[in-house]
Amino acid sequence: MPNESNQPNILFLLADQLRWDFVGCYGAEFLETPNIDRLAAMGTRYTNAYSAHPLCVPARAALITGTHGLKTGILTNGQWVRPDYPSQGIKTWPERLNEADYSTAAIGKMHFYPWMERMGFDYKCVTEDKRWPLIRDDYHHYLHQHGSRKYVGLEHDQYEETKGAVFSINPWELSWDHFVGKEAVSYLEKHDEDNPFSMMVGFTGPHCPYDPNEEFIENVDLAKVPPAEEGVPEDCTQVKAANVEGNRRKWNGVEISDWTPEQKIKVRQHYAGLVQQVDLEVGSILDTLEKKGLLENTLIIFSSDHGDYLGDHGMAGKGTFYEGSCHIPMIISDPSNREAAVSEKQVELTDITATILTYAGCDLPDYMDSIPLPDLPYNGRGRPDVPERDAIVGAVSDGCMYLEGDWKYSKYATGEMTLFNLAEDPNEINNLINDPAYHEQAIRCESELSRRMLKLVYSGHRDKIVDHDNTLWCNPEFGTENYRRTYPQPW
Repeated sequence: MPNESNQPNILFLLADQLRWDFVGCYGAEFLETPNIDRLAAMGTRYTNAYSAHPLCVPARAALITGTHGLKTGILTNGQWVRPDYPSQGIKTWPERLNEADYSTAAIGKMHFYPWMERMGFDYKCVTEDKRWPLIRDDYHHYLHQHGSRKYVGLEHDQYEETKGAVFSINPWELSWDHFVGKEAVSYLEKHDEDNPFSMMVGFTGPHCPYDPNEEFIENVDLAKVPPAEEGVPEDCTQVKAANVEGNRRKWNGVEISDWTPEQKIKVRQHYAGLVQQVDLEVGSILDTLEKKGLLENTLIIFSSDHGDYLGDHGMAGKGTFYEGSCHIPMIISDPSNREAAVSEKQVELTDITATILTYAGCDLPDYMDSIPLPDLPYNGRGRPDVPERDAIVGAVSDGCMYLEGDWKYSKYATGEMTLFNLAEDPNEINNLINDPAYHEQAIRCESELSRRMLKLVYSGHRDKIVDHDNTLWCNPEFGTENYRRTYPQPW
């Protein structure tokens, strides 16, 4: 039975580790992404979308709560939302949608701890991170039923020699993202309820290891694949050294201190193949929406948790505020207006959370840092009257960023700092931090970063507040032996 309410269905497609410039509609001419491009042709494509927390778990924790990582304290992949978050008055966005009569589903990679945690979703079908082969998730059982299993990177032939650019041992029918796409299609085909659905689909690709099925790289035009940026910005050698050391560890087991431009191109070719595999599944999901008559009333969101250096500045993976790591694709297709549009405003991944809630008709809680995305019709209702984002504050455990217009200022636990003008230096080679001509700009960025970070850090410790309004001194109860503080203080 079709949904007859004025609430749209919500489909949130989240690729894992997809940088913005490896998608056709963002100018990539060396691969084919017809289905993501089709989505861009019926929605708003954001050209300046960024992940404020360019690591898997911090990005996803910020999304599920709508709250900045400096508030939650989740800044590395080894942290997660505190289990007593409801006692703080926090509700995840699926929990809020459940209260608004949505059926909520999570399919694919979510990267929750523990992995079976629901975080408010009614239904879950899990295909966890490629780097967690021992997780007995739904994909594990699917492979077992078909006489196979998950394979780690080092089990593939030539893995170390190719810097992780290999071919999947499992055939396409048993591949990570095909399973995710198949399960998402199955959920849509079974959906026959009066109430709207909200489904988050987390693809595991194009995250490393770069293990597409061989047929998916055949049409990647090597002559057009852009080479990695070989230069290392002045005064940034320690950041690179930390990345090189991190990739030597067992989770990856790749030595990148010596990789050649040819090896980087091969990695990029295989990465492009994985992007094309994700695109194929996006197409299957869109086709199913159309076949079921659900497309006309479904908000569709496509984005990524962060990017991948793919050899830029001699690095692999993510975790800093270079463009390859934190610049992401973002496309929103509103059911009330399927015309193509482009927004050049700077937006943040976490703003998807407030956007979802607004489309669902939910109120936005005061503690959220997420704000509704600009330049959307909001199903004909218009954007809420709240200020647009004027800058982005990024943070991970060992670095932070202030991004405003063309200016990007970052600093790291190594003591290194960078200042780039992205309009004049999009490849981020010319570090202006020690240039006297830009001293005033650097000071201004540092001042803004400090002001905003301190506010976020302080508000993140609200759970410990004892006296909200300096009245405890005159509270008779406080003077008794039986006084007990409220902990945690709700937001």
